[in-house]
Amino acid sequence: MRIRLCAPSTPLSRDDAARVIDLARDYPGLTLDFHPQCFAIDGHFAGTDAARAAAFRECANDPACDAVWFARGGYGAVRMAEAALAGLGSAARGKVYLGYSDAGTLLAGLYRDRIGHPVHAPMPADLRRNGGAAAVRRVLGWLCGDRAGEEPGLDARPAVAFNLMTLAMLTGTALMPDLAGHVVLVEEVSEHLYAVDRLLFHVTAALAPLGIAGLRLGRVSDVPANDRAFGAEPAEMAQFWCARTGIAWLGAADIGHDSENHIVPFGLAERQRGQ
Repeated sequence: MRIRLCAPSTPLSRDDAARVIDLARDYPGLTLDFHPQCFAIDGHFAGTDAARAAAFRECANDPACDAVWFARGGYGAVRMAEAALAGLGSAARGKVYLGYSDAGTLLAGLYRDRIGHPVHAPMPADLRRNGGAAAVRRVLGWLCGDRAGEEPGLDARPAVAFNLMTLAMLTGTALMPDLAGHVVLVEEVSEHLYAVDRLLFHVTAALAPLGIAGLRLGRVSDVPANDRAFGAEPAEMAQFWCARTGIAWLGAADIGHDSENHIVPFGLAERQRGQ
């Protein structure tokens, strides 16, 4: 199985890429191919918008490639996503696409257009986290057919998983997929609790008319200190806004910006394929 990696947002270091390749040696049959664009630098981004879009299209349209793994998050994918998706051909439709956080922008667009199999999953840059090698191994094992790394609460209903900020920014745009009947898992990082509450207000208001099956909340981590206590924890906020908008509250999810982040294949097709 050949996996190509590109960086739709921010660059990966060559040292991190080398560490991932070293881990992959324990998984016979997997070949990792890092596109040179992963290491490009153009200000905040891993190359210009055009260069990032071109690298993604090259990987996705490569008929010898089985999966496209996004190397790192950080803001940037939204600037190139529509142009990148518009250039995909038939070879892109059978692939698995893996990532999370800002990469959720591309996963959403792929899912909207029914291109391939989008999957919320850890990325190579997670090696920088405490215990990050386990997160990367979770993906390598999953690519070899080991489904133990999938989020344990997934059931017979289709599911998607997003960073809360990313999902909030997707609502109302051309990249937003149809989530009717889906269980929506969300997580957040580095936002004040009042900002998380604001995001939940916006996201639940946008999701309620879609007829989703319910909402689950992953970890809200690295919350900055504020000058006063907010007075409610993230789960309480989620339950409040679900009740306000009539969305079923389905409890906690094992996803987040950490080394315990678990895998969520979008929809049902990829989970059924692995059974």
